[in-house]
Amino acid sequence: MDSIKFLKITIMKKNRYILIAFLTISSLISCSDDFIEVANKETLTDSSFWQTESHALQALTATYGALHGADGSKWTFFEEIYVAMAYRGDDIINNTAETYGRTLANFSNTTEESGPYNIWKAAYTGIGRANQILEKVPEMEALSQETKDVIVAEAKFLRAYYYFWLATGFENVPLLTNFEVDLDNLFPNQASKTEVWTQIEKDLAEAEPKLLLDHPTEWKGRATQGAAKALLGKAYLFQEKWGDAESKLAEVVGMDYDLLDNYADNFNGNSENGPESIFEVQFSGDRSNGNDERQVFNFEIAPAAFGGWELLFPSQWLVDEMKTDLDANGDPSQRVYESIFFDDPNSEMYSMEAGENIPYSDVASDLNHPKYFKKYSFNADEDFYNGTNITIIRFADVLLMYAEALNENNKTPEAIIEINKVRARSNAVPLGSMSKEALRDQIRHHERPVELAMEFGIRWFDLYRWQRGSTATESIKTTLLNHGKPNADNFTDKHIVYPIPLQELNINSNLNQNAGW
Repeated sequence: MDSIKFLKITIMKKNRYILIAFLTISSLISCSDDFIEVANKETLTDSSFWQTESHALQALTATYGALHGADGSKWTFFEEIYVAMAYRGDDIINNTAETYGRTLANFSNTTEESGPYNIWKAAYTGIGRANQILEKVPEMEALSQETKDVIVAEAKFLRAYYYFWLATGFENVPLLTNFEVDLDNLFPNQASKTEVWTQIEKDLAEAEPKLLLDHPTEWKGRATQGAAKALLGKAYLFQEKWGDAESKLAEVVGMDYDLLDNYADNFNGNSENGPESIFEVQFSGDRSNGNDERQVFNFEIAPAAFGGWELLFPSQWLVDEMKTDLDANGDPSQRVYESIFFDDPNSEMYSMEAGENIPYSDVASDLNHPKYFKKYSFNADEDFYNGTNITIIRFADVLLMYAEALNENNKTPEAIIEINKVRARSNAVPLGSMSKEALRDQIRHHERPVELAMEFGIRWFDLYRWQRGSTATESIKTTLLNHGKPNADNFTDKHIVYPIPLQELNINSNLNQNAGW
């Protein structure tokens, strides 16, 4: 296994690595007349695995691997999981000529939509693998106690993160904390939303002190104390536990994270797992031995004139909002120019075919659409393979969440200080004095979408939590309509969450469908 890029999905060196999703008991080979049974060395069993540190790390790798989807495919991650999490938001417009996520974007999906089903499968695959680790690793004699503690803590962090997907996406889900093999226990009921959030908090609180502050270079990308603190702070924020959120996020702010000088370095591969990174989905771009471990955003978002596929675009509302994010000269800020490619004298984008940045004006007549996303458009080599990681939580997000908690705790001046740290990095003029209500609106409809546009699992779930919370100022539907989201008229309250996948209801009669579906 390549230790530098430990989150590889293809762990296929001979058959001995084909365990990872679920360990099965394999038959033993009999040696003719003397009846001596010899274990097949090429087949992993429940007793032959879980013996060495390498085994434990392989299982941990597989648990991280579920971030890419249950099948470990880049296509599942980008065209199912990402699409399902992002396309409903007001910052993104899907290409209506493409089928990917079209019904989700139009709020016309059914219970058979594949995107939510793949989120469900990936989450429970990761949870099942984490549960195996929590059961097996503490009993492994070959590991030091410190190694056990770290691996167990990472498994708890990952289990919490996968439940975060489920709690925010489906709300009403089974809560599984043991690795089940008994058929009688494989058809669980749904837990209450409170029970799931309580488990998320418990896992993160237990993981945090056992996680490392940082990992050696060869293990960069594994969860750290900062990642657990940040996710726990985010979990508190989603539940409007403002005091807890402020305290926990303040701990992250006090750590050694920092904003990158160059906003674009968060997305072009120049600072993977760097000072601003708190947790990322790892991609290596490796093509050796038949691997294809790339991420494909550079194709998904790029103009056809640049060799891209044009699957999604920034919404007009987002572009208009970004145009108000100005520097002292009255020009759009750095984060605007590095987030979108649009009709502006200073706007340029990297062309995979030309191998250099091209001004908008040079290609305007060749473009099929007036505006494009620019994040992750950088390409790693001439063959268009891209190994750039995808951010889940970065420090700018933490500063904005911290500011939100401060504001809701009636500490608006302190909140403005944190927001201005983020704005200063991109040379946006600082905010002045504002009321609590005005700053709340500024955070919700400018600071977070402008800084974090199209980033994984952020905008839609911000809209979700603000509607579900006591501080709701407008419904999701009102926001979508006000921001010109196509087909927002189709939105009803049932679309606040995904339906429980029909495939799961057909298997498990103990599950109840979400309201309205």
